[in-house]
Amino acid sequence: MSMVGFGKRGLGAWVGAALICLAAGVHAQVPASGSQGKPIQLGMIDGLSGSFANAGEAVVRNLRLAIERINEKGGVKLPDGRHPLELVTFDSKGNVDESLIQFRSLVDKRIPFVLQGNSSAVAGALVSAINRHNQRQPDARVLFLNYSAVDPSLTNENCSFWHFRFDASADMRMQALTDTIRTEHAVRKIYLIDQDYSFGHQVARSAREMLAAKRPDIQIVGDEFHPIGKIKDFAPYIAKIKASGADAVITGNWGNDLTLMVKAAREGGLSARFYTFYGNGLGAPAAMGDAGVGRVLAVAEWHPNVGGAASDAFYQSFHKRYPDPRDDYVHLRMQMMVEMLARAIEQAGTTDAVAVAYALENMRFTNGFHEATIRADDHQVLQPLYVSVMAKQGGEVRFDNEGSGYGFRTVKRLKSAQTTLPTTCRMERPPAR
Repeated sequence: MSMVGFGKRGLGAWVGAALICLAAGVHAQVPASGSQGKPIQLGMIDGLSGSFANAGEAVVRNLRLAIERINEKGGVKLPDGRHPLELVTFDSKGNVDESLIQFRSLVDKRIPFVLQGNSSAVAGALVSAINRHNQRQPDARVLFLNYSAVDPSLTNENCSFWHFRFDASADMRMQALTDTIRTEHAVRKIYLIDQDYSFGHQVARSAREMLAAKRPDIQIVGDEFHPIGKIKDFAPYIAKIKASGADAVITGNWGNDLTLMVKAAREGGLSARFYTFYGNGLGAPAAMGDAGVGRVLAVAEWHPNVGGAASDAFYQSFHKRYPDPRDDYVHLRMQMMVEMLARAIEQAGTTDAVAVAYALENMRFTNGFHEATIRADDHQVLQPLYVSVMAKQGGEVRFDNEGSGYGFRTVKRLKSAQTTLPTTCRMERPPAR
């Protein structure tokens, strides 16, 4: 079992590298000293324009910092020397058809690694395209690293040897939220509202099934889907939620669909609690303001106020690299993904997709405040999850979100064993090289 991580000395080097990057204005495309080989390119396909451009831009910042850390340590060691990592971005405009066009451009450039996450619909289409491409062109295979697309089918019935997910699935996230709701007896009526595509429908199904098992006394008073990325005014939806008598809302909404919804909830005087997948960033805390304190909850693999020197150093290194409060949206899983990929390439001694995939299987990650393992059966990362609630900055909420004056504090931490769910994956595996 491979180990990815560092102790106190490694953490110091990491923070030091981040400071060097800030001072020098280093970007992922600039090779570090001593890493003179041909760059190993990582192709990110995601929305960098359109309704969800802010989510795509946040991903780029996280990936660049992770790549800079690797490059400042000399890059990735291969038999012919060290090679820097290089990020190449492809704008999918947030839709499936454009994503597939960009995928063709990526493989034409002979980029060996595909990175994507902001849309499960896009991820599903990419998995199918990559399966076909790798079968037809075995000498130019690519590997798909997924940082945010959480549809459970991607690691169940539609699993692929070429796909690895570093985020928790929608079912894992819902497991954490409903475990929290289980003990909150003031919650009696819940309204479900989600984006109208595969991910949103899975969130609603999981919520219904898990609430029925854990809190059969709860009444579902609404179950609604809205067009993704097209609603500019959520006031009519908020009015329906108020009229339903709901005291809580569960939503998997993300990006501007979440920000605009919580803004409408504040303006409409909705006092219900919001149990969200992504309510801890991209403008949501500032949009809700005082109305969200104690009422907006989010679930993630980490948040800035988990506590501890190693966690604080990680968060502060991001802020030193990106000091603008508007850029404050930090994804631990993206740092983890790049770190594990670099270690797998070194262990395999090649960028060949088959060899790197086998090196990633069962790999462990540890960094002093987070541990994770890649399950070989379905290529799903297993890791702890935190449910946190919005609060004013101060006391245990030492770090706020996006300069808003509001942050999140832990309500519940679930260990990896508590978030792990069974898989139905029946993976077809190529011979190891």
